[in-house]
Amino acid sequence: MTEADIGVDTFLHVRLAALLPDAAWLSEETADDTIRLSRRFVWVVDPIDGTRAYMAGSPDWAVCVALLDEGRPVLGVVHAPAGATTYTAVSGGGAASNGEPVQASGLTSLAGARIAGPRPMLDALARHENFIAADKIPSLALRLTRIADGTIDAGLVSPDARDWDLAAADLILKEAGGRVVTAEGEPVGYNRETPIHGMLMASGNSLAAPLAEALRRLRETQPQRS
Repeated sequence: MTEADIGVDTFLHVRLAALLPDAAWLSEETADDTIRLSRRFVWVVDPIDGTRAYMAGSPDWAVCVALLDEGRPVLGVVHAPAGATTYTAVSGGGAASNGEPVQASGLTSLAGARIAGPRPMLDALARHENFIAADKIPSLALRLTRIADGTIDAGLVSPDARDWDLAAADLILKEAGGRVVTAEGEPVGYNRETPIHGMLMASGNSLAAPLAEALRRLRETQPQRS
């Protein structure tokens, strides 16, 4: 946590509460208030996604804001100030980067696909599949939005991601013709009692089934813990 995290969190809390006073609040930098579980609308905020990148002077960090309606993202903004890029989406309205429509990759095979994610996960997958390991993207939200704009084709997410890391970028990717799903292929659920997620995978819609099958085969080859 940095002073910048707290400052951005406070600024957004004031401004967003003024826009929709009845909405509850869930943020990385604010103590969780379980009243959110009974509210229809919830703002989900990560003031700085990729704090270590921000502190190191890397451009790969972002401010993330999502609005949930009954646990479903209906508005998402991922703003990358250092890269002068703002991704936006409204449910049913498509996704955009700096106002221009974006579209996820239409690849149907992992062969030659550009995949980003934690190095151990990529190394394990590379033992069975032929793909291109993309450069590390410290911000999870930017990893997903770069799938949305076609910069990369897919991404892996290790366990322990939180609602605020995912919700805004999830909607942006969905509106760009992609998806974020669990290891079992299910949509990600938000505003649950514990806003923590297991392993996830993200891609354009046409690559989702091949990616899921590759990860299923990978899990089958890994030794089982006793």
